[in-house]
Amino acid sequence: QVQLVESGGGLVQPGGSLRLSCVASGFTFSRYTMSWYRQAPGKERELVAAIINALGTTIYADSAKGRFTISRDNAKNTMSMQMNLLEPGDTAVYYCKARASAGGKPDYWGQGIQVTVSS
Repeated sequence: QVQLVESGGGLVQPGGSLRLSCVASGFTFSRYTMSWYRQAPGKERELVAAIINALGTTIYADSAKGRFTISRDNAKNTMSMQMNLLEPGDTAVYYCKARASAGGKPDYWGQGIQVTVSS
């Protein structure tokens, strides 16, 4: 059974930091591109950052560049994202997503975790 379990969310003041983690099970983690998405109230879900294992390539939304850092540990089936200099506009539910690098399989999503940036 595939599972993606996010943790590390919560309430933080503007300028603060959080570290999100996603622990995966039920599939071959190293063969999947892992990414973080977020969805704010009334808005569409958007890509925040992705990490492609084959080359270690990372992709960031413009809003995340310079503030967020995505990483993965294939030995622990874990993906993380360090978020610094958080802003109220970062408030959203954050989702972990897994996509098979070779294609041909469905995407997997976590249940989501709330991040709230507020004073």
